[in-house]
Amino acid sequence: MSHVSRTLGTAGAALAPALLLPTLAFAAGSVDGAVEKQAVNVTAIAMFVAFVVATLGITYWAARRTKSAKDFYAAGGGITGMQNGLAIAGDYMSAASFLGIAGLVFTSGFDGLIYSIGFLVGWPVIMFLVAERLRNLGKYTFADVASFRLGQGPIRSMSASGTLVVVILYLIAQMVGAGKLIQLLFGLDYSVAVILVGVLMVAYVTFGGMLATTWVQIIKAVLLLSGATFMAVMVLVHFGFSMESLFKTATEVHSKGIALMEPGGLVKDPVDAISLGLALMFGTAGLPHILMRFFTVADAKAARKSVFYATGLIGYFYILTFIIGFGAIVLVLNQPEYMGADGKILGGSNMAAIHLAQAVGGNVFLGFISAVAFATILAVVSGLTLSGASAVSHDLYASVFRKGRAAETDEIRVSKITTLCLGVIAIILGIAFESQNIAFMVGLAFAIAASANFPVLFLSMFWKGLSTRGAFAGGFAGLACATVMVILGPTIWKDVLGHPDAIFPYKNPALFSMPLAFLVAWVVSKMDTSDEARAESVAFDDQYVRSQTGLGAEQASSH
Repeated sequence: MSHVSRTLGTAGAALAPALLLPTLAFAAGSVDGAVEKQAVNVTAIAMFVAFVVATLGITYWAARRTKSAKDFYAAGGGITGMQNGLAIAGDYMSAASFLGIAGLVFTSGFDGLIYSIGFLVGWPVIMFLVAERLRNLGKYTFADVASFRLGQGPIRSMSASGTLVVVILYLIAQMVGAGKLIQLLFGLDYSVAVILVGVLMVAYVTFGGMLATTWVQIIKAVLLLSGATFMAVMVLVHFGFSMESLFKTATEVHSKGIALMEPGGLVKDPVDAISLGLALMFGTAGLPHILMRFFTVADAKAARKSVFYATGLIGYFYILTFIIGFGAIVLVLNQPEYMGADGKILGGSNMAAIHLAQAVGGNVFLGFISAVAFATILAVVSGLTLSGASAVSHDLYASVFRKGRAAETDEIRVSKITTLCLGVIAIILGIAFESQNIAFMVGLAFAIAASANFPVLFLSMFWKGLSTRGAFAGGFAGLACATVMVILGPTIWKDVLGHPDAIFPYKNPALFSMPLAFLVAWVVSKMDTSDEARAESVAFDDQYVRSQTGLGAEQASSH
């Protein structure tokens, strides 16, 4: 079963964001039907156990250093720019990026690069528009920034809602992807694999907080970059480091021939293509677990450095996936040991990179890459869970319900309880969605991040006319519109629910839902002539000075 091609046939462009984060192409592609277990790889099991033991050791170390809310949510603000850049890269480069994009290149050639670029172009937006202002204005979550001069209750409630929706959608996809990946690579039962990931995720976040999560992400980023670099170098060695020779050979062995190097094969509809691009670019700038990472550094300068390092590492990684995909075409395709009786690659096209690992490095390197793929899932779900727990404990409990009067110990306790609840929910839903196509969840998560979170965050930082009512209405309009359009679109209405035709013709709603969020926020803010709205407009000047200079921003304590 060719996972990527099959899912693209049913979910189309809605799956494209699934190739990003938090293991989505793999999950979305592999959930249709049973997964055939491979022979147990002892090396992979050994490396997997070693990684788990090492990360639990880090969690124990981090737990002893995590004493305050700042430690728990933001690692005490003591992470350096380079460390945070690595952690961001570790949070962003998922197993889906590695397995999914390599699988897309394996099946579609040049077009696979479209998604790599789509995921990368969001980072200049974050670097030049968001990172410094976010660090200067915020404390633990992006809702701190959105509500800086606006009404705390409505804005934090709206921001927390958007955050929790994105986190839960992503967590379901992650858990399904984790279960299928471990079932395939390690021979464990699906339910056992999902429970294992959930238990480890809760342990990392509950005991180690952001410090443990950060170092899990850093270690995973180094391992993934090292493994991908080795694979790409070994592929190039076969062709004397000539990309031209690699591409020429690939076109000779692939059924598409020279068409392998032609663009435009995956997303043909221009409206869907533009909508997809908007979701990838601005959705990245609205992902709560990515934005949360900017509060772990000491100041705005370090935040900017974080994005600089992360962009370089992520860009380098996506170049590697392109080489790996073409390398798999040459070294894996049509090789008897990697092909099934039906003439298709064993495990589906998402396993192209895994098979290539064995082809260039033998069983030992296969074990390493398999363990790294699992480490990738753990790192991403930990970041997601922490951002969801922070939305409940910091934004809702401490700021809305207790109106800023909650004790730090109570806030941290609520966060840990929330982490446990999110873990249980993720496990239950991960098992429940085992046989469902979850591609639409990923598309919806990106659309919501671009349509609900990003417009409110952007307008709160750059437009003095934004009022609390405008932000609240705009955020919820974007969230509702993206949700309804995905449900009425081809992905759910036609493919999942079985109706003959979709009510909404496009698979990606961001082109419609994101402008709607901006428009509603603008119209409602313009119509708001209350004294509160005028006071919020006046307060923009103070906010602008702080966002540019950092004067008054909380300084990280030295560690």
